[in-house]
Amino acid sequence: MVGLKPPEVPPTAAVKFVSAGTAACIADLCTFPLDTAKVRLQIQGEVRIPRSTVTVEYRGVLGTLSTMVRTEGPRSLYSGLAAGLQRQMSFASIRIGLYDSVKQLYTPKGAESTGLAARVLAGCTTGAVAVTCAQPTDVVKVRFQANGALPDGARRYSGTVDAYRTIAREEGVRGLWRGTLPNIARNAIVNCGELVTYDIIKDALLRAQLMTDNVPCHFVAAFGAGFCATVVASPVDVVKTRYMNAGPGQYRNALSCFLALLMQDGLAGFYKGFVPSFLRLGSWNVVMFISYEQLQRALALARPAQS
Repeated sequence: MVGLKPPEVPPTAAVKFVSAGTAACIADLCTFPLDTAKVRLQIQGEVRIPRSTVTVEYRGVLGTLSTMVRTEGPRSLYSGLAAGLQRQMSFASIRIGLYDSVKQLYTPKGAESTGLAARVLAGCTTGAVAVTCAQPTDVVKVRFQANGALPDGARRYSGTVDAYRTIAREEGVRGLWRGTLPNIARNAIVNCGELVTYDIIKDALLRAQLMTDNVPCHFVAAFGAGFCATVVASPVDVVKTRYMNAGPGQYRNALSCFLALLMQDGLAGFYKGFVPSFLRLGSWNVVMFISYEQLQRALALARPAQS
């Protein structure tokens, strides 16, 4: 499908919705080990309740991945994948698939082009709605990714379904929505960093006629979007990961988690796992946006044949 010309009829909201969820799942399958490594590095050094001796087990991206394979087996790299795919089908479909539709709602009637404010508002809106709907899947994914770092006897969950059930039983239904506010903040930032940056870079490349609307253009725009999103979202992402992984009573709220991290590790603590975050988010964006653009075109081209 490389080099396909955009269809004359733009894809519908339903096509974008399905394409976004599918593309996000493809991207997750390709980059999930990097996401697991990021979570392990972010929670490393966390002071536990009851307090325990803190040891440095993971060093760097490759060191983390090799340590996991050596001590837990290759399957540990995809621990929590089921929840991750569930999350993407509900989460990415909303925040990415509905972005263009919401952007049009914020664009004044008669405007020749969509301004930056409308794009940012659309990114914040779809990101917040997506988090509200998909938060339980994110909590389970993070818990399951962190679960493998514990000794066999201390592991909290035996499977994805058991994780949903155990969290709801021990922490109440609210436990499944733990960290919703920091996650909304994170995803509002990430959504703007990803979608708005991708939108602006792609639009600038096409307007300047530096590239045509095909895979190389999508690659450049997606890579820039991944880098911008990682830089601005890393501090909120670290707090979100630690807070969602925390046991009952470890932190009073997301703010106490933020302050504990600041006092314990300083400002550098907010960029724990930055390299795997960028490797994951950058590669995730490249795979997702290229897949998203091509899926939209394939589905749009297939529609006339079915009618």
